[in-house]
Amino acid sequence: MNPQRILRQKLEDLQRAGVTHESSEWTTLLDEISEVVTSAQTATPMTDPRSAESSRVAVTPHPKATSAATTSPDGATTPTADPPSEKPHPAAIASTVPVARQFLPSSSGSLPGEFSADTARSCSSLSRDERVAGLTKAAEQVAACVRCQELAETRTQTVFGVGNPEADIMYIGEAPGADEDRLGEPFVGRAGQKLDDIIKACKLTREEIYICNILRCRPPGNRNPTPDEAANCREYLDAQIEAVDPKYIVCWGSVAAHSLLGTKVAIGKMRGRFFDYKGIKVLCTYHPSYLLRSPGVRKDVWADMKMFRADMGVLLG
Repeated sequence: MNPQRILRQKLEDLQRAGVTHESSEWTTLLDEISEVVTSAQTATPMTDPRSAESSRVAVTPHPKATSAATTSPDGATTPTADPPSEKPHPAAIASTVPVARQFLPSSSGSLPGEFSADTARSCSSLSRDERVAGLTKAAEQVAACVRCQELAETRTQTVFGVGNPEADIMYIGEAPGADEDRLGEPFVGRAGQKLDDIIKACKLTREEIYICNILRCRPPGNRNPTPDEAANCREYLDAQIEAVDPKYIVCWGSVAAHSLLGTKVAIGKMRGRFFDYKGIKVLCTYHPSYLLRSPGVRKDVWADMKMFRADMGVLLG
């Protein structure tokens, strides 16, 4: 197995286990990553023939202290030791390893930062044509993407996203299902019908929202996306968020919430508050498919929707 992939897996395992950065495990892993980075810097650069510019991360050497010397009264010169430099965080070093993307969720007990008015984004200066152009370019890249070999071999087509490119609201789900894979549009199966009911109850229409998923290809058997798959697809999600520039994002289900916000906190503990993602208000709630299996949580989702719409100035009964 590629040593870079092994190191990335170790990072994920330590993050999931909640191991602190001061532990000996982190120190050992830091040394291993440093060796790989050094090798990567001296070897022939790795490029992705599909998207070399977007998938590479620039290698920035950690700043080192320069050597100094002192001169004694008798004229003898004595070199002094370099001052100790602080070791960088392992994730910072890992970001220099030329892999497709780094997937580094926070420890399971850490909630992401809540939204603050101080971090709110300013209004986008992009025109509608510019937003459409950005989405179109990303959709073309997605249609040709084969980063996830299993998904590329089993998909009928890619499922990019749909909706208003100037929407104030973006809905992010998990991944396409069988119906979405067949029709090429997110949320069109039974879960999509439930989402349509929620949208209508919130006094909204699909045309007012932009809808997409963490993945743009259907995982076989509708299994959950793997961390690598989510990481490979993150570039396209980022492009959609950048183009649409919504004021609100609703993460439907734990996969969407965990992937976007980089946390492993249970979705039930993330409800009822707004989190911050680059100045965007993010609400996390249960996935519509979960409502179909567990009708008892409908009241929780409705409470989330009432809070969400009230923040927009719309009161629901």
